[in-house]
Amino acid sequence: MALNPKVTSFFDERTFTITHIVTCPETGATAIIDPVLDYDAASGRTYKESAEAVINQIGQGSGVVEWVLETHVHADHLTGAPYVKECLGGKTGIGANVDKVQETFKKIFNAEDAFATDGSQFDHLFQDGEEFKIGDLTARVIFTPGHTPACATYVIGNAAFIGDTMFSPDFGTARCDFPNGDAHQLYASIQKILALPDDTIIYLCHDYMPGGRDVMMHTTVAEQKAQNIHLKDCADADAFAEMRTTRDAQLSMPALIIPSVQVNMRGGAMPPPEGNGVSYLKTPIDLL
Repeated sequence: MALNPKVTSFFDERTFTITHIVTCPETGATAIIDPVLDYDAASGRTYKESAEAVINQIGQGSGVVEWVLETHVHADHLTGAPYVKECLGGKTGIGANVDKVQETFKKIFNAEDAFATDGSQFDHLFQDGEEFKIGDLTARVIFTPGHTPACATYVIGNAAFIGDTMFSPDFGTARCDFPNGDAHQLYASIQKILALPDDTIIYLCHDYMPGGRDVMMHTTVAEQKAQNIHLKDCADADAFAEMRTTRDAQLSMPALIIPSVQVNMRGGAMPPPEGNGVSYLKTPIDLL
């Protein structure tokens, strides 16, 4: 019988982001998925309240942090992965297609020539279908592109950590209008997730609490099949792509996309300091 993880989740109200701590019940070894670095756009200041909550939770146990994982290059919050790694150890990991995201956004932000677009800012680049360990837990990687080329789902026992591929059933699915997004790809990726056993627990990366309901941290494959508002009325990939394209054309850009992508494509590092010792984030005009 497969070993199932213990999962502890944290909700960041500012960015609607959910960070998950995955713990092996046999060894106490842990992985942290999608940690947040808090950022005040008005002042350009970062702070660590969200990451500290995760760090303090792990500090109460005796397990070793083996991984700090990203489901994709986020466009709505800065990653706290470097800070978490500095405090707790572990290796950072992301899907190997992060190089495609880096290549695209290096041009958009006119990043310095030395900025590498080979994913080397991360400790490990996962391949599709790759398996790895968290203590005695076996984790499997499924590439789930469409929202971005680098999106990956981590299947760990009876749990799947799906990033932005799908949200709660009453909120639907990810947008596909970012550079290199593809609604047909997203539909195919969703089918991979829905092919998991119906009782698989789907851990969400965001929840936007439509109608003012309480935050939802997870759902199931069965619930997504039966209730997802963007899937039940779309008979095939073409219908889904038409729905997504129409909906995406009405959406504003995420509030923190400009700082988030510049930092997250670097694995959470800030751009190199300029001559005065200060790092700066760029805002491209009339481009995104």
